[in-house]
Amino acid sequence: MSSFTRKLGLSLVVCLSMAGAGRVLAHGDVTPQAIDTTGLPPVGTDWLEKNPYRGNELALKIGKSGFNQNCARCHGIEAESGGIAPDLRYLDKGEDGDAWFLNRIRHGYTQNGTTKMPAFEGILSQEAMWTIRTYLDSRYAGD
Repeated sequence: MSSFTRKLGLSLVVCLSMAGAGRVLAHGDVTPQAIDTTGLPPVGTDWLEKNPYRGNELALKIGKSGFNQNCARCHGIEAESGGIAPDLRYLDKGEDGDAWFLNRIRHGYTQNGTTKMPAFEGILSQEAMWTIRTYLDSRYAGD
């Protein structure tokens, strides 16, 4: 193999690696997806303290889809984190975890000036947020 061929091959490898790195870095920069909550009873405009959809099969189905579209990129497919963000299967189940969940999904989380989780208030409806909570309860792995 000539020196030119080796250099060309190395250049190609570097270029392909950089192109792949760009895709990885862009992975988290995606637009949140709307969650259609048609068929669920509306919850009104006041923020609830506990999940009104706990045990609702339609909410579970909607929440699973909503989670996988909006949350899985950081919290993992089926809510099983690979370490980028907290593994939400260990979030307190039931009403005990509702307040923490709602605060975090509404307001996000910033640490040392870095946004670790974006705020979803104004992007997802309260109904959509509670469907995700319903799904997370179904994935609970604690105890």
